[in-house]
Amino acid sequence: MTIHEQIVAQYETYLAENQKFSEKGIKVSAARARKALAEIAKLCKERRKEIQDEKTE
Repeated sequence: MTIHEQIVAQYETYLAENQKFSEKGIKVSAARARKALAEIAKLCKERRKEIQDEKTE
């Protein structure tokens, strides 16, 4: 799975968990949503590096 695909998957996870927390008040979903956001931030940094490396080649 590419980093781009991982970002998309984590974003979909975030959307689902955030909806569960916001609409149904499921507190554990808030932690899962935050975890997905943290993973997205990490993956974004990796993808930015990939893009920069590809650009300079």
